[in-house]
Amino acid sequence: MSKARRLSSLVVGDVQADRVVPPTGFTAQLTLFAAGAMAFLAVFALALSLASGRLAARWGAELAQSATLRISAPTEQVDAQTAVALSLLESTPGVASARALSAAEQRELLAPWFGPDLPIDTLPIPQLIEIVETDEGYDAAGLRLRLQAEVPGAVLDDHTRWRRPLEKAATRLRLLGWVSIVLIGAAMAAMITLAANAALAANAQVISVLRLIGAQDDYIASAFVRRFALRALSGSVVGTLVGALAILLLPSSQEEAGFLTGLGFEGVGWFFLALIPFVAVGVAYLATGAAARKTLSELS
Repeated sequence: MSKARRLSSLVVGDVQADRVVPPTGFTAQLTLFAAGAMAFLAVFALALSLASGRLAARWGAELAQSATLRISAPTEQVDAQTAVALSLLESTPGVASARALSAAEQRELLAPWFGPDLPIDTLPIPQLIEIVETDEGYDAAGLRLRLQAEVPGAVLDDHTRWRRPLEKAATRLRLLGWVSIVLIGAAMAAMITLAANAALAANAQVISVLRLIGAQDDYIASAFVRRFALRALSGSVVGTLVGALAILLLPSSQEEAGFLTGLGFEGVGWFFLALIPFVAVGVAYLATGAAARKTLSELS
């Protein structure tokens, strides 16, 4: 039977052939439950993977073209060294802008650790300078040498030691999400295979009668494939909708909450979400087809 004919039989079906497969019972319930549960889990694995990708991109974009200059010096020298550092940065190729953070901005940065009432004016807190690079970037090694010579209390932090581990962690988390989706598909295939084998074994006598009256194995197998594929479609649609609803009920993405509230779908993510039921049908089609061919050959 050609692929086009198999696809047509899967969609249109055959009333007489459909009677070979029991419409209800344990196999139907197992297939519906497996497809629904696995689709539900796949929604969250997909959301995790896509959110991790967005997180890695955001961290990379925010930190890639920025740096921080920290000036640690006696109180009476901080202003003078800050002025020299700003002048040096303005003449550095690759530096788009540089500005010294105000006391209020530095207090806001320290508030999560020390509280909002930190007496910053009475503490020897280093002066921070925010540096924004151009697309070409600057020579970090050369800039450090100039700072060492002209601003002894300055320390340049180009965020590399922060950015790379964060991007690496987010990338691995995204990979973990995709691996989870593959494992979910494999688990669903195993469950559907078991259900198909049980249905085929339960209908062994019916299959023998169909063969006696001239039915081909492809004809018999297509009946099982169609029934189980449609069961997988029904279960996965319900599981996907419930999973999408659960995702929508999560808190919306907030900058201060970061990753914990960014699990929603955006843009092309909705397209991947809509593919879950079709992937479930494909898994059921392949798993049931393989089980049917194996069982039918054993019953010959």
